[in-house]
Amino acid sequence: MKKITVLPGDGIGPEITREAVLLIEETAEKYGNEFTFQYEDIGGAAVDKHGTPLPQHTVDACRESDAILLGAVGGPKWDKEEASRRPEAGLLGIRKALKLFANLRPINVYPSLLDSSPVRPEIVKNADLLIIRELTGGLYFGTPRERRTGKYGTEAVDTLYYNEAEIERILRKAFELSRFRSKKVTSVDKANVLESSRLWRETADRLAPEYPDVSLEHMLVDNAAMQLIRDPAQFDVMVTENMFGDILSDEASMITGSLGMLPSASIGSEGPGLYEPVHGSAPDIAGENKANPLAAFSSAAMLLKYSFNMAGEAAAIEKAIKTTLDQGYRTQDIAGKGEKVLSTKEMGKAVRSFLPEHATVKL
Repeated sequence: MKKITVLPGDGIGPEITREAVLLIEETAEKYGNEFTFQYEDIGGAAVDKHGTPLPQHTVDACRESDAILLGAVGGPKWDKEEASRRPEAGLLGIRKALKLFANLRPINVYPSLLDSSPVRPEIVKNADLLIIRELTGGLYFGTPRERRTGKYGTEAVDTLYYNEAEIERILRKAFELSRFRSKKVTSVDKANVLESSRLWRETADRLAPEYPDVSLEHMLVDNAAMQLIRDPAQFDVMVTENMFGDILSDEASMITGSLGMLPSASIGSEGPGLYEPVHGSAPDIAGENKANPLAAFSSAAMLLKYSFNMAGEAAAIEKAIKTTLDQGYRTQDIAGKGEKVLSTKEMGKAVRSFLPEHATVKL
């Protein structure tokens, strides 16, 4: 029996994870699988209960599980906390503790939501890419990281640090995953300015001959930001460092029409993966049964696929989401004029009702 640790988190996190768990349970019952669920605290909820955004018992439970499902962390309630007590520190901490160095964010557009994107339909209709972001290095973790007094008053220092081993493992992940797609990798850097990016590019070029069936191209990050909007269909697998990936993946969310539609997976070389929707905690609608749970559902599908090798079950969930959208069901964030708006719970019930009879469905 597989064990899933659920970290509901803050804001709308408890609402969307509740529906995602119900979907996993329905999938398990329908297709003959068994899961157990354990709930732990993270983020602001953990600060309120335990005085820290990442209690040790949460880390221990995650390490002992087969996969982790996360809701969302953060909110204005904790904005004035010191850095170590900010909810986001819990998210960074669990990634570091579990050595989750690769964040996978698939970007594709449901045909029935083409008009939801602010980008013209003819540009986004064929978009299908996977952004792979390095998670445990770069500016977010480099030291020194501090404020200090200098000649001109207060100074702030952040350090952009990468070593060759960190770069190599994320690039290998990109090359390997591209073999299950269209075998094209775009490595994004700022090699015209940054020494870390020059090391990144050199490492990519060194590894490329080991993957002769995969094409490799380099692209500067400013150009990549432009190309994502101009022609997203040109990309297959995009791999980049931590901060660039953070920014580019959020930009790419607008291709789909809503940040609320994007799932993600954070994985390492071994141990459990962590799965979470890309959107934030949306505290303005927390507890109102209005949140869009579809990104959490797609994250659950990624959990089944990557942690449990249940590709058929994952495809069945994605098929159910597509059918629900094709039938015109929407949550408020993706609803157009005259379309039926469902609550969080109603959307969950609709998707569960459209699970296909067999888990071998192809999208």
